[in-house]
Amino acid sequence: MGAVPGWLLRHQVRIEPHIGDGAYGPIYGPEATVRAMVDDTVRIVRAPTGAEVTSSSTIYTRRGVVCPPGSRVTLPSGRRTTAITTADRDGGGLPTPDHQEVTLE
Repeated sequence: MGAVPGWLLRHQVRIEPHIGDGAYGPIYGPEATVRAMVDDTVRIVRAPTGAEVTSSSTIYTRRGVVCPPGSRVTLPSGRRTTAITTADRDGGGLPTPDHQEVTLE
């Protein structure tokens, strides 16, 4: 199947990738607007630190979108949140939609 079909990516989100930390807090890269599907389901996820964290939303985008944990994400509703985890979903040639899943605070 390859990449997730564009018609499934009904929303636009703005992502400011986390690129490091400075003396005054997090440092973000330039903002990019990407097409995504937003799922506002609350669930428990494991953060990169190993802690269990409550995720209030998940976005699904095409593979290759730069959104490491700690990135700032603005949802279509205007709510600004932070990325907890990012997972690359590659079907390895199986007939499944390849995509990237980002869980958000």
